[in-house]
Amino acid sequence: MTESTPAAVRTPGRLRRPGRLGRALVAIALALVVVIAGFAAYQYHSSSSSSSGTTLVVYTYSSFFSGNCGQANLTALLGEFEQAHGVHVELVCPAGNIVSALESPANYGLPAADLVVGLDEITAPEAESLGLLVPYSPPELASIPPWVVSELDPNHGVVPYEYGLLAVDYTSEFLTATLGSVAQATFPEMVANSSWAAQLVTENPLYDITGEEFLVWQVEYYETVLHQSWEGFWKEFFQDPHPNPAPDWSTAFSEFGSPAGQNQLVVSYATDPAYAAAAGEAGALNSTVSWWNGTAYGWRTIYGVGVVHGSRHATLAEELEQYLLGGTFQSYIPENEWEYPANQTVLLPSVFSAAIDPESVVALNNATTPSEVVTNLTQGGGWLDTWQSLAGG
Repeated sequence: MTESTPAAVRTPGRLRRPGRLGRALVAIALALVVVIAGFAAYQYHSSSSSSSGTTLVVYTYSSFFSGNCGQANLTALLGEFEQAHGVHVELVCPAGNIVSALESPANYGLPAADLVVGLDEITAPEAESLGLLVPYSPPELASIPPWVVSELDPNHGVVPYEYGLLAVDYTSEFLTATLGSVAQATFPEMVANSSWAAQLVTENPLYDITGEEFLVWQVEYYETVLHQSWEGFWKEFFQDPHPNPAPDWSTAFSEFGSPAGQNQLVVSYATDPAYAAAAGEAGALNSTVSWWNGTAYGWRTIYGVGVVHGSRHATLAEELEQYLLGGTFQSYIPENEWEYPANQTVLLPSVFSAAIDPESVVALNNATTPSEVVTNLTQGGGWLDTWQSLAGG
């Protein structure tokens, strides 16, 4: 991407969740207007009041559907549910780690949650291990592929409402400079060549969920596909001149392709080319995963919804979970969240043809169970500690 790349493409409409330490990220509306979502003790938006006076509290992430804790789109998204059930839905966006807020809402000055939206393939097992969720199998699971359900939570404490793939974005300039080889590059190739390593912008996994997911992907690729120590990638990366890991995804992407001829690789998401196409800039950026012997290997990002243990309105929470998996709500996901709807009856916009076909990629999520991933990441001397040591931190 060169300096002349339009700003609308330079910062794609990706709605990222806070990382393990709750970094504030940039959120962008479908209309391609950038919205910076500020974090306070918490943010919430309450929609139209109900005649019954019942309030259903939903914890989610601040960038939910165009930011500001879903405020811009709540009526369109949930108004039908509210009217049908005579309930008042309140979205609450905790600052920092949503799992910690679920565990101790009083410490955050928050109302207790009935439902949580936005736990992912890393935080969902953590929440379940703490006993914070109640397993529920909504009827709409019949429209969701079993593999995406099992990869997130086979016990149904959290069920998926959207998913995507991590990717390494590259500029059209870099594609030309590498004679197209970057399109099917391997992770070892990205760091063995110092000129390539110097172009790669990553996110710090200690602070950012994208960086954390990339670390898991890289570990599983080295250990499962290459049968090598995953530490070799970072040893090479940190010995070469390269951009320091960014504190979060929005910072990393703001550096992508700028200044001209630099930062031409960035860890991001496989639907970025679809967003570029929607912005009228098809081909302005491209994505790849990590290849080996003609096979593409990636990491699937999965986001789910779950009923919170101790909910005062458990039946209503289950009904809202079912609604979020239904066709009406799911149809909003592709061009708002820029993810794939979990419900496979929903048709994708044509711009998604510009993205990597997720069915062409072998996702490595099944290499290790979700609970084992969390343990391997966070235990003393685990992947995060080792990464920090390799980074010199």
